[in-house]
Amino acid sequence: MAAELDFSPPEIPEPTFMENVLRYGLFFGAIFQLICVLAIILPVPKSHKTDSDSLEPKNSETMKKPKAAAPQISKKPKKESKKKR
Repeated sequence: MAAELDFSPPEIPEPTFMENVLRYGLFFGAIFQLICVLAIILPVPKSHKTDSDSLEPKNSETMKKPKAAAPQISKKPKKESKKKR
């Protein structure tokens, strides 16, 4: 009776190429999500001068440019209501 039982581990087939791609893709996706969550939780101190400031010089004309009043085309004229008696 004991000779009939087979306690050897079951044969596990080798993973295919697509299974490997899926496994590593999910692994890297999880790491990317953790990095994004940590970027939200841990604030990065901002310096006074950024790279975009040094690349684009600021002119006083661009800073003080007045906003032009946009014409209100979408506004419909109000209809006159009838007087109630």
